[in-house]
Amino acid sequence: MADDLSAVAKFLFEAGTLKQTKRTGWWMAGVRDPESVAEHSWRTALIASVIAKLEGADPARAAFLAVWHDSQETRTGDVNHLGKKYASSADPEAITADQVAGMPEVLASAIREVVAEYEAKESPEAVCARDADKLECMIQGIEYRAQGYDAQRWIDNSRGRLTTKTANELADAVLEGAPLDWLRTVMGEK
Repeated sequence: MADDLSAVAKFLFEAGTLKQTKRTGWWMAGVRDPESVAEHSWRTALIASVIAKLEGADPARAAFLAVWHDSQETRTGDVNHLGKKYASSADPEAITADQVAGMPEVLASAIREVVAEYEAKESPEAVCARDADKLECMIQGIEYRAQGYDAQRWIDNSRGRLTTKTANELADAVLEGAPLDWLRTVMGEK
């Protein structure tokens, strides 16, 4: 068991690299210090739970899928859509299998299964998690646009990829507002 936990400990350090791994697509919009993959994954998990609850799916499962959806980027980095045009796509399931090698099988199989479920795009929770990934990118784009960056193509592309009724309605609501509307409301200014 100690060897198995050593593999888990190594993975936990590896997962921590996502806190420094920048989302590279934003550099094309001129963002000098874009969000990290970990920051993106946190809000994606939060959004996934919201979408799933409103769609009648399991919010905890959707959030769990979203937490793991970019975990392979510890090995590949964040390859943006332009980069994917030229570099062959890495298989998330194969990367995950390498990442969990040596872990207790009960844990390794659970991680492999959650990544496979997300990649299969079939369960209601996976659909919600995938929509959350796109909606989070759209929201981040709106925030960057408010800071003066040219992020409209990310906003439009993300908006166009949403599939659930809830994600589409949330996108409409997000587009009607502004990033600091919540603060103005709390402060009684709006």
